Amino acid sequence: MAPRADGIEVIWAVSRLSRARVECAAVDGLNSTIACDPFGFVPQGDTVLRVRLDGLVPGNSYRVRTITTATDDEESVTSDWKSFRTLDPDAASSHFVVWNDTHRNDLSIQQLNTITPAADFLVWNGDTCSDCEDFNKIVPALLHPGGCDISAGRPLCLLWGNHDVRGPHAFRMPGIVATPTGRPFYAFRSGPVGVIFLHTGEDKPDNDPSFHGRVAFDALRAEQAAWLAAVIQRPEMRDAPYRVVFCHIPLRWTDESPQDYTKSYDRFSERSRAIWHNLLVAWRTQIIVSGHTHRATWIPPTEEWPYGQLIGGGPEPERATWIEASADGTELRFRMHTLAGKILHNLTFPPLA
Repeated sequence: MAPRADGIEVIWAVSRLSRARVECAAVDGLNSTIACDPFGFVPQGDTVLRVRLDGLVPGNSYRVRTITTATDDEESVTSDWKSFRTLDPDAASSHFVVWNDTHRNDLSIQQLNTITPAADFLVWNGDTCSDCEDFNKIVPALLHPGGCDISAGRPLCLLWGNHDVRGPHAFRMPGIVATPTGRPFYAFRSGPVGVIFLHTGEDKPDNDPSFHGRVAFDALRAEQAAWLAAVIQRPEMRDAPYRVVFCHIPLRWTDESPQDYTKSYDRFSERSRAIWHNLLVAWRTQIIVSGHTHRATWIPPTEEWPYGQLIGGGPEPERATWIEASADGTELRFRMHTLAGKILHNLTFPPLA
């Protein structure tokens, strides 16, 4: 999870209090063992273990395995080796895939896992869960969804959706999953593609009574605006030939009339757009990829809204979609597929001059 040019984070679930180490092997045969956390402890925990790998070579292939030992009886389990490739900002091409709004639908997740090809990274674009009411359901939903290893062959980039932040145990989710920076918003370069991940928060105002005082997303949106102003000036982002933004709730929708929150919810994140729009235009964003509405939709760019908005489908197998994107020196391509193999949208973008 949380791929970077110089590393990745290894996360796995355990059934009781355990300690562990991670072994990492490069294609050149050099091995290393990581057995220390940032505070000097051997990684340990009773639900989730996680180890951050640093100092790896961009665009290089590695394999990792975990050695986990229960603290009560010393039972030890060694995992199979698992391969991955670090991101490469200087690569000539990039290939990535996108899911959204799986909502713990095991049948859809299993089919998605089967038909989605290996890629530089997989974006799980929010609403991985339907709620976070039961903590015991969160770990398998995130680390072993549908009984699948969804990150095999495609390191996982996770984005929070509005349902992922809903419920009394939602605050525990950051301890179970990882992002490259430890924050729910981040950016990186994958070959010719600059990629920005933004957290759109909930689909109603922070003071909505249904949230019971648990959320404060207006402050997080403002923090992201300040961060976005800086990140689009980084050379690797400023000079990217292609520019893609991921966020769970769309920033545009087909009907933008005001909502009655006693009966409905935001179809698009107007609060986010109000403070991000000018920055996204300044960065020359080409496409924003979202979920949330459960309606596969493409909204082309206009003079007022110069970025296009692509939205994936819903959780049920008949509504689920997956997106495959690839970029090289010629074009950036997005294809949205149904589980049955139909292509709903086929989009191309030229490189920016």
